[in-house]
Amino acid sequence: MSTEDPIIGLHPWLNLPSGKAALENEQIEIDRLVSNVFGFHALQLGLPEVQGLRSNRIRYRWLGLDHSCNDWAHQHHIDDGHLSDICQQPTADLWCDFDCLPFANSSLDLVVLPHSLELSNHPHHTLSEVARVLVPEGRVVISAFNPVSFWGLSQRMAHWGVKSSGVLPQGELIGWRRLKDWLHLLGMEVEEITFSTYRPLLKDASWWGRLEWMERLGQRWWPQWGAVYHVVAVKRLRGLRLVGKIKQPRYQHQPARAGMSRKPTQSTVKKIPHDH
Repeated sequence: MSTEDPIIGLHPWLNLPSGKAALENEQIEIDRLVSNVFGFHALQLGLPEVQGLRSNRIRYRWLGLDHSCNDWAHQHHIDDGHLSDICQQPTADLWCDFDCLPFANSSLDLVVLPHSLELSNHPHHTLSEVARVLVPEGRVVISAFNPVSFWGLSQRMAHWGVKSSGVLPQGELIGWRRLKDWLHLLGMEVEEITFSTYRPLLKDASWWGRLEWMERLGQRWWPQWGAVYHVVAVKRLRGLRLVGKIKQPRYQHQPARAGMSRKPTQSTVKKIPHDH
């Protein structure tokens, strides 16, 4: 279980024009990725500003939050009545540490992580917990900021001391190749990786609108430079093989067909006497 304070810094940034546009693009992409995932139990961890399960048809679903949203509200003197307006959700279904989930092994069919790994002090432990609670062939949908993008450059400049609005002032961006290696070590197979939001990180709404043409060019010419990437991975269980209808043995003895000669055996050979 995590003993450190959760990382805060994403919620204030979401009020910027760049943050609002990124959330809109992210919501559209997550809706598409989870729409065809079936099962009985689904869970979203973190960032209630994104409704990651709204387009999914799984009946039992939960929104899990850590104490970052509550702690951030108290630090900024926001009462509980306005907290739901900021998070755009009435209440969380459960409060827990993301690296110690209160679910049994192989009990969830779908888990959605909207920037939950970046806001976690132990992202690898969080991902291990997700792999543990997923059923075989269960899926996880992850969204994160791409270090190889204009937003990733702005984040590095903020760490170098340049006056800039970093994406995560206290967080760390996780590259999609690095995340892919983590998933592979946990027995997860990546099914799909998509990207969105190609404009630079800007505070001015007018300049943000003028650069809308970069979205169309980015999707066509440099898709992997999107500010946000989305990963869909499925849990594979080693040694598990799905089979269909059981077929007959390949080399089973078959009776001789009509018109086909059958090699005589020793017991059926009849001796013919020779004429003298």
